Amino acid sequence: MKAWLTAAALLLASPAFAQDNPLLPSETWNDLRESVVGLNEEPPIDATALDLDAPFRANDAAIVPIRLTQAPDAAPLTELTLVIDENPAPVAAEYSFGDALMPLDFEVRVRVDAYSDVRAIGTRADGGKIMAGRFVKASGGCSAPAGKDMAAVEASKGQMRWKTAEADGRNIGTLMIRHPMFSGLQRDQVTLLNIPANFIDRLEVRQGDDLLFAMKAGISVSEDPVFRFAYRPNGQPIRVHAEDVDGNIWDQSFDVSG
Repeated sequence: MKAWLTAAALLLASPAFAQDNPLLPSETWNDLRESVVGLNEEPPIDATALDLDAPFRANDAAIVPIRLTQAPDAAPLTELTLVIDENPAPVAAEYSFGDALMPLDFEVRVRVDAYSDVRAIGTRADGGKIMAGRFVKASGGCSAPAGKDMAAVEASKGQMRWKTAEADGRNIGTLMIRHPMFSGLQRDQVTLLNIPANFIDRLEVRQGDDLLFAMKAGISVSEDPVFRFAYRPNGQPIRVHAEDVDGNIWDQSFDVSG
């Protein structure tokens, strides 16, 4: 467990990444924007309304940290779609946010399969859109071998850890879930056969009955997902509900103190 917590801290608790990798012109995005994401026009880019930080060159294409932030006075977001243009399934995840997460400071780890723009399209309460993104140099993330043997994967699947700390008047929560998040593009290192896709596709995190965030995910969220986010506490326990595509369901509750 200690190694797991240390890895999460190193990947997600660092300062913002260098701002040297803006979005690049993308023919792929031109095709995706309307047909996959459903946008008739390009959303505006405004780093105070929504910003996305990511490394210019990823240390590990299967574990690329993404941080989404807003300025303190930015208009709240109700939803956000995370898109990795060149991934086999470009829509990495779709999020819904509760009021307690605003202004947004949210981190997640993803797989990047080829040099690609990674972009977030946020939705405000009035339906208005805003976009942010970075160009990330990484390759092979969706087919990278799993980090553990299959017996260990099955034994630990669905285990969760939660920790929290205070910073700048809000709580910083870190949720860690054991799951291989198999993409369907990986091979078993013993049998050399393809491993069927199996990933958490539904996740809800609440404090009491109030939503913090919900996620609908595809194959691009990394193995053993880690989510780090700032929120306003209401004193109620943290409740987590997760489902994977094999029909497994996990529910767990944590004291607000972690």
